[in-house]
Order: sequence, then C-alpha cells, then structure tokens
Amino acid sequence: MASFNRVILAGNLTRDPELSYLPSGTPVCQIGLAVSRRWRDKEGNQRDEVCFVDVVAYARTAEVIKQYFQKGRPILVEGRLRYREWTSKEGQKRSKHEVMIENFSFIDGGGAGRGQAGAGAAPRAAEPVGEPEMPPAVEEPPPGGEDPNIPF
Repeated sequence: MASFNRVILAGNLTRDPELSYLPSGTPVCQIGLAVSRRWRDKEGNQRDEVCFVDVVAYARTAEVIKQYFQKGRPILVEGRLRYREWTSKEGQKRSKHEVMIENFSFIDGGGAGRGQAGAGAAPRAAEPVGEPEMPPAVEEPPPGGEDPNIPF
C-alpha cells in the first residue's frame, strides 16, 4: 500500500520555544504553531479558523529555533506527522499528533535580533538532520526496510 507523510505549515509561534535535552544529550525543541485560514460563509461574512499544532525539532535545528524565534514570530516548517502515545503520571493513557521538523525557513525577512549591536544575521534555514534517538516515552515503529525518500 502506498503512503506519503509530508507536512508543510506556515504560521506563528503560540509560545516561546522550549529547549530540553534527551538523556543522550541531543537537543529537543518544542513549539506551538497557530495556522490560520480565512474564508467567507454563505452570507458573505469573512470568517477565521485557527488550527493549533504541536511541533518538535531535534539537534542543531532545535538550537537554532530556540535562539532565533519567540512567541508571535512567523515560521515555515516542513516535516512529517507523528502519533505519540504515553501514560501520564496519574496513570491515564494520552496521545497526540505532532509535526517532526525536518526543515524550516524564516518567513518574516528579519526579526527582533537584526540590526542590533552584537546580533549576527540569523541563518536563512536549518539543515535537515538525521533523526536522533527518541526519549523512552516515545517509540517509533520500526522501519519497513523501504527507502524513506521514495513516497510510494
């Protein structure tokens, strides 16, 4: 059966990036992203719909996002959708979908850090990175032995 898992989103951060580290020392950055859609209803009134998405980055990508982004700043992310399941401290089963960043771009042409003394130019985009080992609470299904670059 053919499958394809690719997500491209552009939106604004809903909170400051949260950087933490796996036991292996790999940086992990979690962000919230608000993606808006504007449309007109049957009566011609303009309506807005906002979708809130949890997004995760690893390795150097995580560090760059933490360094150059803050709440409200726009970002374009490209990655894949992942479904996670875990048990909370209270013993409840939890689950959620999140986007795993494989690449991202700055889309506002600058930012608060540009033009200030001592602030270097922000990089234009992070390099895609290999997937690091996952934290114990997250288990990826084993690869099917297929080339991940072939979408079918």
